[in-house]
Amino acid sequence: MERESFEDPEVARLMNKAFVSIKVDREERPEIDNLYMAICQIISGNCGWPLNIIMTHDKKPFFAGTYFPKESRSGRIGLLELIPQIEELWLTRPEDVSNQADEITTALKEISRFPKGEKIGEDMLKAAYEQLAQSYDQEYGGFGNASKFPLPHHLFFLLRYWRRTGDNKALRMTEKTLQSMRRGGIYDHIGFGFHRYSTDSRWLVPHFEKMLCDQALLAIAYTEAYQATQQEEYKKTAQEIFTYVMREMRSPEGGFYSAEDAESEDEEGKFYVWTIQEIRQALGKEADLAIKIFNIEETGNFVEEASGTRTGKNILHLRKTMIDLAHDLRIPEPELIRNIESIRERLSAMREKRVHPHKDDKILTDWNGLMIAALAKGAQAFGEPTYAEAGKNAVNFILTRMRSEDARLLHRYRDGQSSLPANLDDYAFLIWGLIELYEATFDAQYLKTALDLDSRLLEHFWDNEGYGFYFTSDDTETLLFRKKEMYDGAIPSGNAVQLLNLLRLGRMTANPELEKKAELTSSAFSASAGQPLASFTQLMVGVDFLLGPSYEVVIAGNSQAKDTRDMLKALKSRFLPNKIVLMNPAEQESPDILKLAEFLKDQPSIDGKATAYICTNYTCKQPTTEPNKMIELLQQKTV
Repeated sequence: MERESFEDPEVARLMNKAFVSIKVDREERPEIDNLYMAICQIISGNCGWPLNIIMTHDKKPFFAGTYFPKESRSGRIGLLELIPQIEELWLTRPEDVSNQADEITTALKEISRFPKGEKIGEDMLKAAYEQLAQSYDQEYGGFGNASKFPLPHHLFFLLRYWRRTGDNKALRMTEKTLQSMRRGGIYDHIGFGFHRYSTDSRWLVPHFEKMLCDQALLAIAYTEAYQATQQEEYKKTAQEIFTYVMREMRSPEGGFYSAEDAESEDEEGKFYVWTIQEIRQALGKEADLAIKIFNIEETGNFVEEASGTRTGKNILHLRKTMIDLAHDLRIPEPELIRNIESIRERLSAMREKRVHPHKDDKILTDWNGLMIAALAKGAQAFGEPTYAEAGKNAVNFILTRMRSEDARLLHRYRDGQSSLPANLDDYAFLIWGLIELYEATFDAQYLKTALDLDSRLLEHFWDNEGYGFYFTSDDTETLLFRKKEMYDGAIPSGNAVQLLNLLRLGRMTANPELEKKAELTSSAFSASAGQPLASFTQLMVGVDFLLGPSYEVVIAGNSQAKDTRDMLKALKSRFLPNKIVLMNPAEQESPDILKLAEFLKDQPSIDGKATAYICTNYTCKQPTTEPNKMIELLQQKTV
C-alpha cells in the first residue's frame, strides 16, 4: 500500500483533503495495534495487516479494513473510490457516524472484560492439550492449515504436559513440529534462523521476513526439546539460531535489532531463493549432491502465488532425517554432515554478494527480553558462556540506554535515541530474561533488577479491582480505554509470562505476596480461558508451575569448584521446568544473594562439598552432595 497508494500523488491529495493521516509502526506502538485490531474484528470479522482504521477526532473508530488497492479491482474497492465516499458520509451524516463509533466502542469494552473465575485446575490443562491435539497436523506437524505459524508457546506447554502426565503423544507432537520446521523452507539452511511463517501447510514456502522475537522463542523451544530428549538435532538448531542472531541482529552496543525484511530489490525472497544454474555456478562438482540434498528442481520447487506457476526458483529444504538421507545417498552420516557444511559455506559466500534485505535496526525492550531469556537458557543447557555474555551485554544496553530519568523502562531505541513508555510486554519479557540470566550466571544483580522492575510493574500496571495487568501503565497516553491482553498471538501474552515471573520471583525470595498476585492473575482470566484454550498456552505453562509439583533448588558450595560445576551441569542439562535455582556461594563471606533471599544462610555447604537442597513449597528434603540423588528428588511426582 505504501508503494501503490500512500506515495501516489493522486491518493495522497485525497487523503490529505479528507483525513489527518497517521501511520503507526505496530512494533513501536503495540497497544494501538492491539486495540484497533480488536476493533477491526468487531467491524469486519476478518482482519490482518496492513490495518486501516478511520476514526473520529476523539479516537472512536467507525470504519476498518485491511488492504485497499489504489483503484477498485476484483471486487475490492480502491482508495480513489473509497475516500470520497467516506468524506461524503462524514460531511452529510455525522450523527450516523458518531452513533456507529459509539456502538463499536461499547462493543469493544464489553468483549474486553475478563470476568474473574475460579482457580484454574488440572482439568483445564487436559482440555488445552486435547484442543491442540485436535488442530495438530499429523502429516507435517504444527497446528491448523496454511498459513502456518511456529507458535513455540504451544510447544512449551506440550513439553510440560508430557512431563506432567507421561503422555508420549504430546512429546511426539512437539518433536514432529520441530523436525518439520527445521527441515522445511521456513528455516534458512544457508544463513540460519527462521522466517516469519509458512504460507503453505508443509513449512515449504515462507513469508521471508525474519524477526527477533521468533528467533528467541524458537531457540527456547529447541533448547527445551534437547533437554527433554538429548537429541543433537535440537541442540544444533538452537545453536544455529544463536549464531544467526549474534552475527546479523546484534548492534555494536549489545542490543538486538528487530527484523530483516522479506524483500530485496522489491521482490520477496529474492535474497534466499536459487535457480539450478546458480547452484551449479556456485558449487561446481558439489552441485549434483546439493541438488539431491536440498530438493532443487530445474523448473523450481514451489509455485509462486502471484503467477500460479513455477519460475525456476528453489527454496532450499530437506525432506528426510540425516540418517535417512545418508542411507539414500550411500554416504556415511558424518561425511554427509561435512559435505552439507561445505555446500552451505560456498552458497553463503555467493549469497553475500546479493543485495541484502533491509534490516529494521530499531531495538525493542520486549523482544530483547525474549532474546536474553533464550540466550541464558542456551548458556545453561549447552554450557556455553558466550551466550550468557551476549545476554549480559543486551541487559546492560537496555538498563543504560533505554530508561527514563526516573529509571522506568522505555520501549524503543534507534539512532541514539530512546523513546515511548514501556508496556507490559517490555517489563514482563525483560524480567523473564533477567531471571534466566541469574540462573545462568548466579550474579545477584540480575535477580535484584528483576525484582525492582517487578515492583514498577505492580505499581503502574496492576489492576486492583479485576486483577491481572493492563497493557499500558496508569500514566501514559489514554486510548479508548486501558486494555488487558491475555490471549497469545505469535508471541506469548505478557500477562501469562508475568504470571510465571511472579511465581518464580516469589519462590526465589520467599515472598508469598508475589505468589498471591500470580494466583489472582490466573483467576482473573480463568473464566475467559475456555474458548479456545489454544490461545492461552503460555498461561497454561504458568498454571502447570502453580499446580506443581514445583521445586526450590539451592546449590551451596564453591561456585568455581569442580563438584559444584558438575552438580549444576546435571541440573541444567535436563528438562526440569518447574523449578527455581539459587546459588549460595561458599567462597563469599557475605554474598549479595543473602540480601534478596535471607533463608539461604540456613542452607550451607556440607563438609565443604557442593550440596543440593531440594524443597517443595518451602518444605525441604534431606540435603545431598550427590548429583544423581538430586535429580532423583527432582523427578518425584508427589506434591
